[in-house]
Amino acid sequence: MAQDDTFDYPDSDPDFDEDQETDDDSPEMEGQEVDLSAQKFPEVTKRFESTPHQFFADPNYYKTALLDEGDIAKRVHAILQKYINAKDPKDRSVFRTQLISAFWEFIRGVARKAPGKLPMPKKFLLRFNLLHHNFIDAETKSLFSKLVTENELNQPVYYVDEWLKAVGTGVIRASTTDEVKVARNNTQVKMRQLYEKAMGRLEGVKALLRAKDQERLGLEQTLTECLEVINEHFLLDEFEDVNACYTEAQKRTIMEIQEVLKNMLRSDRELASLSKDYYTALSDTQILMNKMEGEDEDAVVDFQAVDSEFDTIRQASKMTVGRQGNHFPILTSEYFHCGPNDTGFRENIISMLTRIESIDPEAFCRYYRNRLNRIVPYVLLIPTYGDTGICWEPFDKHNRATSRGRIFIPMYPKSLYIAVLTAVADLRWQVAKEKASYHWMEEGITGNYYQWFAAQKLRGDVKDFFIQDYILWMTKEAEGIQKLDKEIRGTFWRFMPFSKEVKEKLRTRSYVYQELYQRDLNRAMSDGY
Repeated sequence: MAQDDTFDYPDSDPDFDEDQETDDDSPEMEGQEVDLSAQKFPEVTKRFESTPHQFFADPNYYKTALLDEGDIAKRVHAILQKYINAKDPKDRSVFRTQLISAFWEFIRGVARKAPGKLPMPKKFLLRFNLLHHNFIDAETKSLFSKLVTENELNQPVYYVDEWLKAVGTGVIRASTTDEVKVARNNTQVKMRQLYEKAMGRLEGVKALLRAKDQERLGLEQTLTECLEVINEHFLLDEFEDVNACYTEAQKRTIMEIQEVLKNMLRSDRELASLSKDYYTALSDTQILMNKMEGEDEDAVVDFQAVDSEFDTIRQASKMTVGRQGNHFPILTSEYFHCGPNDTGFRENIISMLTRIESIDPEAFCRYYRNRLNRIVPYVLLIPTYGDTGICWEPFDKHNRATSRGRIFIPMYPKSLYIAVLTAVADLRWQVAKEKASYHWMEEGITGNYYQWFAAQKLRGDVKDFFIQDYILWMTKEAEGIQKLDKEIRGTFWRFMPFSKEVKEKLRTRSYVYQELYQRDLNRAMSDGY
């Protein structure tokens, strides 16, 4: 992220209290019911708007993104300035690490507001990790200003802000908790009770904060007094310029200082935790106040579910990037190198899922009572520079028949198609493994693949090998380029068959595929397929 003379920071002590208008007049995001009659994705006819929006032209974009987020916003701003202006690579590395940690803490507070109405800068902050529009160059800015912001195709593909809103209002079950109960048609009395409870918690946290601050100040005063005792020296007998050794009282004071310092650190940690609780309670109170004033929908927001889901998203973000990847969270032209069709926008993802399904028609299908149902998973688009998509859940264990799985896809990978393929491969493996249950090493595609894996005496995670082979299956073997082991090719052909069109094409390319095609005919004739 190079220093930019046009970068417009707010004042060193920005005014976060001024009123800001919101731009959230869009219809509420609704969860899509599974339509078992749908056989394919809708055609993507519009990837970008013909008329760019003007949100990036707002000189207060950055200030609005930080607005009402408390001290953590000021901390992010301060660290960001140091990071931008750092000349020494070592200093820059230190500030980069601090910025990553502070940004995640900051964005957590923004995430809790997702179920309510957000100004567009905060929406884009959650959706794309776009903190300041001057972090991206003119070409990238033009690209993002033409995005289709609403889910016009009505597919279960979500940006982070939409996902958190759906989870917070109970439209979508949280990934790591039981079903979120949807409370609708709440009475004013119940809303008032919730508000009073939130206010009570807020006042309680305020009192604890003040008490803890006084405790820390007391410890600091004790430390000062101890240092004064230690710094008091007497001259050594017969010397006018040599101080005597520490007295027994001073030695005891030195030992006490160690305990004082330990208590100071403990008190500071508790103060930091209470500060987080305070801003959480403040956010809860503000949102409930807005709901009471009729500024939000009738559904009570489940903040615990939002917090839990945010933790899931943060963990998933790390997984999409990997241990050696680029964990810098903020969107910047320094790291963003994707083209218009290679960025993880919703329309691009739907196009790639369509492409995958045209090759592997059963990619999103599950058998239930001898019926093959097409159930498209929930897709969450995570704004990271990762290269690996993941499957978080193959399906809801309480509804194995028609519930959607969950796959998370990084938005800024080196190859978007490969990132989507890894997520689909992970989904395929986990669905098959869960269905086979205790017999996953013996039955179906997981059983056949595991037995080959063990026979080859390979080491590592068998699922990782499967994912890489699935990528070869979809990118090479589907084009007639033989890259897989013969046994694996046969297993995939049987349990993850290509579409009829692909099979017809391949059988004319090589005897290998002709033989596999003939086996299909033989099984069909014997009714044993």
